[in-house]
Amino acid sequence: MVIGRKGTLGTVHYIDSDFWPHDTSLWVKDFKGNLPRYVYYVIRTMDFGRFDVGGANPTLNPNHIHGLPIRIPDSSTQTRIADILSAYDDLIENNNRRMALLEEAIHLLYREWFVYLRFPGHERVKVVDGVPEGWTRVRLGELVDEIRSGVKPQDVPADTPYVGLEHIPRRCLALQEWGYASDVASNKFRFDESDILFGKIRPYFHKVAVAPVAGICSSDTIVMRSKAASTFPLAVAVASSSAFVDHIWQTAKIGAKMPRANWKVMEQYPVLVPPSGLLSEFGGFVERSISLLRTLLLTNQRLREARDLLLPRLMNGSIAV
Repeated sequence: MVIGRKGTLGTVHYIDSDFWPHDTSLWVKDFKGNLPRYVYYVIRTMDFGRFDVGGANPTLNPNHIHGLPIRIPDSSTQTRIADILSAYDDLIENNNRRMALLEEAIHLLYREWFVYLRFPGHERVKVVDGVPEGWTRVRLGELVDEIRSGVKPQDVPADTPYVGLEHIPRRCLALQEWGYASDVASNKFRFDESDILFGKIRPYFHKVAVAPVAGICSSDTIVMRSKAASTFPLAVAVASSSAFVDHIWQTAKIGAKMPRANWKVMEQYPVLVPPSGLLSEFGGFVERSISLLRTLLLTNQRLREARDLLLPRLMNGSIAV
């Protein structure tokens, strides 16, 4: 079990394989005869934020938490509680694997058709200067617009989803977590469902996601909106491709502390657009995959909510097992 000691204070991870812990983390090797999985769930109920001793960077001193009292039931009860909660986590993890496979399929198909040019019928198509006959080369800016619709969080409902850079996962289109407008104060950008969110700071982190809901986001996010439904799937595939992200961070503006993506460079990125038949076939596959991604991530969200409601009640004994 690993706990964040600096920055992501108190974040808890259960790891069942070998790992190399960073010095900004705390880890447990000796569980004193208790079930490790049960201890993991116990720790998840504890608020370590109140023990922050850092300044600009949150810091957790282990000496401040060693003496905290916890409830330790007998081993059979520990097992039953862990089994109940693990069932939720196992379903979530299974959905995560399905989402990873869906995204991999999108990227594999994109590379096969648009990079290697092995699309259906490619044997009969002449390619001139890297462009198959009947295809066109356009700029990404001809497929999507950058949306810079500013908003104050206090001017939208408090439960409006808020997406910060910390919520956008690396190398994953599925945006599974977000906060709310009530959590933030400074000006943000609006985004709509199905907009593409691109992490602007340190673009090499490869933070690109398709919004499953409408909301507001950090101004350090580039919001891209498809100009046409027919090219939305292609825009998603391009914007989330490793080639595009690598190009953007290599040409990023170097700020005072960290590189930032440059929209003027992004919009000039060349994109191959196939004839309508191939575009529709590719788009249909991607749209079905994104729709299933959205279903799976919303299912995971409901599973997490149900698990997190059970967690404290199982730990304090208010629910018998």
